[in-house]
Amino acid sequence: MTETLAGRPAAQSATSAPHPQRVAIIDLDAISQNVATLHSVARSPELMTVVKADGYAHGLVPVANAALAGGATRLGTAVLEEAFALRDAGVTAPIFSWLASPGTDYAAAIRRDIELAAYGTDQLAEIVQAAEATGAPAVVHLKADTGMWRGGAAPADWPELVAAARRAEADGLVRVVGLWSHLACADEPGHPSLAAQLRVFEEAADIAHAAGLRPSLRHIANSAATLSLPASHFDMVRPGIATYGINPIPVEHRAGMPQLRPAMTLAGAIVQTKRAPAGSGVSYGHTEILQQETTLAVVPLGYADGVFRSASGTGPVQVGSGRYRVTGRVCMDQFIIDVGDDPVLAGDRVVLFGPGDDGEPSADDWADAAGTIPYEVLTRIAARVPRVYRGSGT
Repeated sequence: MTETLAGRPAAQSATSAPHPQRVAIIDLDAISQNVATLHSVARSPELMTVVKADGYAHGLVPVANAALAGGATRLGTAVLEEAFALRDAGVTAPIFSWLASPGTDYAAAIRRDIELAAYGTDQLAEIVQAAEATGAPAVVHLKADTGMWRGGAAPADWPELVAAARRAEADGLVRVVGLWSHLACADEPGHPSLAAQLRVFEEAADIAHAAGLRPSLRHIANSAATLSLPASHFDMVRPGIATYGINPIPVEHRAGMPQLRPAMTLAGAIVQTKRAPAGSGVSYGHTEILQQETTLAVVPLGYADGVFRSASGTGPVQVGSGRYRVTGRVCMDQFIIDVGDDPVLAGDRVVLFGPGDDGEPSADDWADAAGTIPYEVLTRIAARVPRVYRGSGT
């Protein structure tokens, strides 16, 4: 073991198994339990677990299987590629996919038993054409824009979409199993838009019923609404982020809500420590100048791994029982922490965030440090960070 000028060890003795340089540890049992918890609070008989974006970067197929083991009755993906990957992995549960551009190969989706969203009559016409080509009806959820002004048919266009769907259903080309929408402010309990959107959604359902449609699934509740707005549960809830252990409701509004367990721990190993004198500039741009002699430690994760550059100077980490922050700018592959005179060594485990069992920072802490939301903290974790799975998801 070499010594620094200050007489401190510069590297850890390799007498024990080394910690991974970078790793995302995924607790599948936590995902299963979170799904079971969410199902227990839902007033609806069905629960669709949203597994888009590679299961919020936790792993599409492992998350899907863990969610189904926890009681999910359906799975939701944003794009068809995700739905196809689930089918390729042998997942047979109902899958709903809702984001597609003109010219999408809907025939492939119909052949693979993927349920499709229709936002308007043009999209529905493409789906109907694909159903004619395949000789099998498409299973469709009609989306009403109830006030978010993102995807879906606006109220003025809704009757036309409903009528077109009813004609296609009468022709045996579609089966309308769902009516759905999305809430803009569900993470703000009491926001006036919530009651307004639910009212528009119920009116949309009434119009569909009057036209002769009998969908079994009305769904609008995301994670926040599942946890805080029972009136939105209808026939199915559709939680996403809560599946992964993140409660999107502000802390001050969580009284009486069930506990969720974060499923991802992002960790690594210190690659180097060294003493630096007072007056040293740290990392790119020398945005921080050391006020006194200290030990600096290099953490081998950077913005290419999903660590926010905007968290430069603020992002929290834990080494042993010590809590530290990013010092200077986050680099592409690494960042630096100032550990003072603490006995931190190369090879020591560093935890960026986790469930908090040992007092480590959370994804919420990193969201605060980066000026963003925990959704982005999780989904930014890059593919080059190995995923290690624990638990069976059963």
